[in-house]
Amino acid sequence: MSLNTILDLIEPELKAVNDTIIRCLESHVDVIQKIGHYLIQSGGKRIRPLVVILSSRACGAKGEDPITMAAIIEFIHTATLLHDDVVDGSKMRRGRLTANRVWDNSSAILVGDFLYSRSFQMMVSLNSMVSMQVLAEATNMIAEGEVIQLAHCYQPDVKEENYLNVVRLKTAKLFEAAAGLGAILANQNVAVQQALANFGMHIGMAFQIIDDMLDYRATSDAWGKNIGNDLAEGKATLPLIYALRKANPTQQQQIRQAISEGKIEDLSAIQEAIVTTGAIDYTMQAAKNETQLALKGLSLLPPSPYKDALATLAEFAISRGN
Repeated sequence: MSLNTILDLIEPELKAVNDTIIRCLESHVDVIQKIGHYLIQSGGKRIRPLVVILSSRACGAKGEDPITMAAIIEFIHTATLLHDDVVDGSKMRRGRLTANRVWDNSSAILVGDFLYSRSFQMMVSLNSMVSMQVLAEATNMIAEGEVIQLAHCYQPDVKEENYLNVVRLKTAKLFEAAAGLGAILANQNVAVQQALANFGMHIGMAFQIIDDMLDYRATSDAWGKNIGNDLAEGKATLPLIYALRKANPTQQQQIRQAISEGKIEDLSAIQEAIVTTGAIDYTMQAAKNETQLALKGLSLLPPSPYKDALATLAEFAISRGN
């Protein structure tokens, strides 16, 4: 099964999700409309809504609640992107200027707040306290992850376990919620809910680890972002953390200085160090390990095209790094 096959499998649901997103972006405030539609039309594979739809259908959920939940998850994700781009001073996302560059930081932050609050309005319509609890916990932990990551910026001695903890909070937690909520909407038992949540958490880890690797391996045109963004923001991601452990003294000094100063003038030399120390292979293997753990989370599901699609999505997470 390919990613296009997955999209074909749930094409009606994805169209309904997009329609719901557009409808729920309605506001009498002009800038909310403009920024909201700019973001929604800026591309992206809608991976998190895909997880919601596929997990709910794989668990037997019917009706429109999975559509609403998928839109909620996408609103929360988009809100975090708006805030991230302001905090990080990012200029590009998905090959386009970030919203804060097209408009301004204040507008981007406040529209992010609107998306958060609108997502909670939509949650109420589902009339599910369990779903509310999962989403409330997820948004709170995402915020914690953001703060921890900010504290780690420009710190070259970040430990691998601290990096993984930030990834778990900042990225994987929303994937975990997306998959687990699919089982909740289908009224599955706690064991299945937890199994799907584990699937989501590990696939989220894999996606972010590969993203961090691509920041040193992809090209700007293919990646849709400026290469070396993480380094410019002083973020010690897994490729750098591993390279620091294995690099020679000269390389270590270059990497430390680049992280502590947010310096990308030596990006080519640092990319070479990442390759020669085996950091690319190490990072890729870490993502593969997460994918294998994700697939174990599907073991309780009965055979179905939706289960197969979830497995394919896990494989897609790491195929982007090849």
